[in-house]
Amino acid sequence: MTDRLYQDLSWNIGDVEITRLVEVILRSPVETLFSDGTNEALAPYSSWLKPNFIDEDDKLILSIHAFLIRAGGLNIIVDTCSGNGKKLPLFSEWNDLDTPFLENMAKLGFPAESIDRVLCTHLHFDHVGWNTKLEGEQWVPTFPNARYLFGETEWGFWSQEEDHFDTGCREQAIIPILDAGLADLVDSNHTINDEISLIPTPGHTPGHVSILISSQGEQAIITGDMFHHPCQMAKPGLLDIGDVEHDRAEQTRIDFMNTYSDGKTLILGTHFATPTSGKIVADGDGFRFVS
Repeated sequence: MTDRLYQDLSWNIGDVEITRLVEVILRSPVETLFSDGTNEALAPYSSWLKPNFIDEDDKLILSIHAFLIRAGGLNIIVDTCSGNGKKLPLFSEWNDLDTPFLENMAKLGFPAESIDRVLCTHLHFDHVGWNTKLEGEQWVPTFPNARYLFGETEWGFWSQEEDHFDTGCREQAIIPILDAGLADLVDSNHTINDEISLIPTPGHTPGHVSILISSQGEQAIITGDMFHHPCQMAKPGLLDIGDVEHDRAEQTRIDFMNTYSDGKTLILGTHFATPTSGKIVADGDGFRFVS
């Protein structure tokens, strides 16, 4: 384990406290995540992608982590990673994990029973896994005192759509929450409180949202999978294997960067490795990520 990649990172946005909790770190060949990606295509951006986001073997470094937030009297977790014991036959790195995720949450001051809201930017398996835990042979809610916020558009799509990656996350991590009566289906512009709200960033999935944090004149955005990796700021048209609507996802990335490249908004990448946070800045005809 590399301590730097797993370390707990924290940020303050006005009165809001945010802490990163890492579940696993992955290293992936470029073409595994981006079907048209090559090391040569990313080489012009190595000065800012290496060593934090691309390693010495030219593999992408990906962090699977949750964000823990204290805001307006609420304890919130954003995206619940993959979870322990989930059966993911096509994803060996995530299959049947056994990590101390909940114990580490508690050490950070967020025991499971203290969580008030669970926010899922979208309903892919590595963003909903810890929604549930296995008790005997039954998946039960991990956060029994929380309301789980699922996008109404997002669930409307996945409730009918075939899971092409065969993750079983609908049965393992979503339906048990609905059956327990703990889910709220919300609009893509839903407001949680004065400091936390959702903003629509569709394309990766039809109902994908990002999390806007605003407090005391400061602002941050948790991206979800609008960006899987910072290289997409330089190459927003890379064919991300997880994008449901590629053209829409590419346009969302471009529009987002045009809007938030003024240096005022801290960007927190849901899969960005340490240091995870930074600003979007213009770079010639495109953009780059400055940590």
